Amino acid sequence: MRAVAFAQVDSAAGAVQSARAGQISMNDPQTLAATQYLAGGTTLLDLMKLDVMRPRALVDLNRLRPRPGEGIDVGPDGLHLSAFASMADVAEHPAVLRDYPVIAQSLQLAASAQLRNMATLGGNVLQRTRCSYFRDVRWKACNKRNPGSGCAALEGVNRQHAVLGTSDQCIATYPGDFAQALVALDAVVETADAAGTMRRIAFGDLHRLPGTTPYIETVLAPGELITAIDVPSGPWTRRSRYVKVRDRESYQFALASAAVALDMEQNVVRTARIALGGVATVPWRAREAEAALAGKSLDESTAMAAAGAAFARAHPLEHNAFKVALGKQALVRALLEAQQIA
Repeated sequence: MRAVAFAQVDSAAGAVQSARAGQISMNDPQTLAATQYLAGGTTLLDLMKLDVMRPRALVDLNRLRPRPGEGIDVGPDGLHLSAFASMADVAEHPAVLRDYPVIAQSLQLAASAQLRNMATLGGNVLQRTRCSYFRDVRWKACNKRNPGSGCAALEGVNRQHAVLGTSDQCIATYPGDFAQALVALDAVVETADAAGTMRRIAFGDLHRLPGTTPYIETVLAPGELITAIDVPSGPWTRRSRYVKVRDRESYQFALASAAVALDMEQNVVRTARIALGGVATVPWRAREAEAALAGKSLDESTAMAAAGAAFARAHPLEHNAFKVALGKQALVRALLEAQQIA
């Protein structure tokens, strides 16, 4: 058993200072000398048990959690969410259900009720891949865990892996649901660093493609902490839908998912916002599909054309080629269901 230091904090500034004091290194692939933030702990603790992550210290953020019903502010400019709010609280908030259904649905379809009660929004968007080669240290070839060692998934069992945003270094899929809703709605995250500086990062820029450095997963600096999430208002937020396709209906990660938000005039698409999950290495904004729909009447034919554009750059492998067809169908279904929303 590995010894782990533990600190509780009462503020975001205190969390960052504690993390810096522990010489945090969140982008260290082996995390042998890292301090890590602990909120719900639903990913971090799993990875510690598997010996994939080995932090020397944990900074507990649970005192930063808002009380039930708080940390969720809805106004004319949009939705402001505390990063420490629970997934369950946000998913059940009446204004989120009414005005931002794609957000509520993406949270409702994630994990289990018990995990949604514990997991925070900030922790959820930073969850790490479920790639079995990453999570099992007996596999030595994993560039995300052991840089330069190779990617066992490329020639291995890759049914769960990505077909978009891959590289010859990594094909691990981003596993979350909530992130797809955020990237489709042009959300922004607010962060705090050790100097007390707040930074605003477009959610679409938060996660990094694997490229040649798959072990660097986000643009966050060492010790930088997500404190809030802003979702701007718009005519598309109410006409929004999240569709998730998985091997079983309960407590399973997506094989393919689609988050869509539509601004329409009668049956003509003025603006479409589309993000894909379960098929990409990062939360994936399908801008080619959006462009294919702009100014078009939405029906099954135009939806299929947009889905084709969304997957035009897909690179399927031996076991995951089915994801291209499945992802297209998920997107078509999401578009046609969103169209029916008043």
